[in-house]
Amino acid sequence: MLPKYFIDFHIHLFPDKFFDAIWSYFNGHILEVLYKLYYRECIKYLRDSGVGPIVFSNYAHKKGVAQILNDWNLKVIKEFPDLYCFAAYHPDDDDALERAERMLGYPNILGIKLQCMVQQLSPCDSRLFPLYEMIIERKRRLLMHVGTGPHGNEYVGITQFKKALNRFPDLPANVPHMGGLEFKAFIELLDDHPALYLDTSYSFVPNVPYRFNLDNGVLEKYKDRILYGSDFPNLIHPREIEIKSLLDLGLSSDFYSKVFLENGLKLISSVKKGEKINLDTQSFHAFPGQR
Repeated sequence: MLPKYFIDFHIHLFPDKFFDAIWSYFNGHILEVLYKLYYRECIKYLRDSGVGPIVFSNYAHKKGVAQILNDWNLKVIKEFPDLYCFAAYHPDDDDALERAERMLGYPNILGIKLQCMVQQLSPCDSRLFPLYEMIIERKRRLLMHVGTGPHGNEYVGITQFKKALNRFPDLPANVPHMGGLEFKAFIELLDDHPALYLDTSYSFVPNVPYRFNLDNGVLEKYKDRILYGSDFPNLIHPREIEIKSLLDLGLSSDFYSKVFLENGLKLISSVKKGEKINLDTQSFHAFPGQR
């Protein structure tokens, strides 16, 4: 059973014009996005579904975009103080590191988002090394799309990521999609890199080739290092299907408590310097059926 409230650690929020462009791309290249909701609508939908806190991100697909997104991110967390954000970054921007450092000074900025496939950035690109050092020093985190699912390119994959970890073994990174499609290789990294976490987004959708393909014993073994994430609203399947699929695995109540709530609270609290998140005061609702 799910906790009364739970955290979604992988939400995408963008300014309206960016969302329009993303949805147009999906419709032309993949499948139609089911949830065409702008940011306030996304937040209301998630809160009405029992989700909170909400951890969102966006990414700079090219030079010159990160500042636009981050100015908007600050407006959003000012409007909704119980939201948390992984800020945008592009290493080719002028004063990129200085801008990142300013963003990391805000308490609700958990870290930086890198979408290595879209940004065409290898995780072992030396231009990112000063950012990694800053993230480690400031005790923030990275949200890094470095897996090959649902499709990859030369910038992503376990080989590229291992090169980065060889230089930064304590890199505090959340890897989306359970590291898909190289599930086994990515989950085995958790043994030697205690600051790594995986999130569930797009990995437990029934009857698709990019579904997580390891057994329940693996999930139970690493339940302290897995976060629930959905990729909402950019979904081509109903959001509830993946939640139901996870519940249908029949894992332990400890697994569901940790993955849907406790692990996320732990990471947020670590960035907030131990500040306890009081869920009963948050402006979201219990998951339908658990009120």
